[in-house]
Amino acid sequence: MSRHARQEMIIGTAAQARLAASHVLVIGAGGLGVPVLQYLAGAGIGRITLLDPDHVEESNLHRQVLYRMSDIGAPKAEAAARHLRALAPALDITAEVATLTPSRAPDLVAGADLVVDGADSFAVSYILSDACLAAGTPLVSGSVLGARGYAGMYCGAAPSLRAVFPDLPQTAATCATAGVLGPVVGMTGTLCAQLALAHLAGQEPRPAGRLVTLDMESYAPSSFSFLGAPEPSQRWPFIDAGLLRDGDQMIELRPEAEAPTPFVPQARRARLEAVTELALDPARRVVLGCQTGLRSWRAARALAEAGRYDIALCAAVAA
Repeated sequence: MSRHARQEMIIGTAAQARLAASHVLVIGAGGLGVPVLQYLAGAGIGRITLLDPDHVEESNLHRQVLYRMSDIGAPKAEAAARHLRALAPALDITAEVATLTPSRAPDLVAGADLVVDGADSFAVSYILSDACLAAGTPLVSGSVLGARGYAGMYCGAAPSLRAVFPDLPQTAATCATAGVLGPVVGMTGTLCAQLALAHLAGQEPRPAGRLVTLDMESYAPSSFSFLGAPEPSQRWPFIDAGLLRDGDQMIELRPEAEAPTPFVPQARRARLEAVTELALDPARRVVLGCQTGLRSWRAARALAEAGRYDIALCAAVAA
């Protein structure tokens, strides 16, 4: 019996063939990326491109159950690819130990039928959303913290992530700072995989434009459609050094004690609270840099309220 026989009973042989012909770009091989990768490979996706810059740590293993103790210290992308090839020998997987950058995102997205954002970084989510919106490529993005998670399908035939989340959160809490429950991460990542597979297999109803939330404190999952949500009129793109223009006014928002080297050597330093007091040329773009992008976003909002609209953001940590 075919390894996909039970699945084909539901989706059919034609849909299974579509999965085998599909190319999925997965950003992140951590808590969300692991179940995404396992279930995409298990379902018979033909080709996966994977990017992750990190290495396996013992503190990952309670939620990233693809890895073993023997993988500690190994690059996640390489360890994941090795385990996935053992699971699905027919899978064509390209694994890069690399960070997603705004410069590379358009080309990576252009080569994929669907993109999964498993990095759990809002900078990555917005970078991918912008690239997917421009290319017309569907994007599955998820996030999880504590005992709550959510996943949705954006772009392609649906509004972008910016249409649903036009503003960044007030704090940059992460699994490392706020904690997370392994099964909730697994459920959220599996949900991301199901959205991706449903789209690629052509199942009805289509998952585009739907966001599903999991609240495992109250055991109350829910979902809603955001089809028709308007795209925001004001958007500040995330860029990197390769996308800087001549004449850009670059501002480093991290103090020297935090970042001895600014995001570009010619950037001048300024406190977030004082950014609107800077003497800036209104004819030139302002590029704001910090660690995660959160301070840059707040500074951009302050400058926009003061009348500055040509603004771009740079996050030192993108994926």
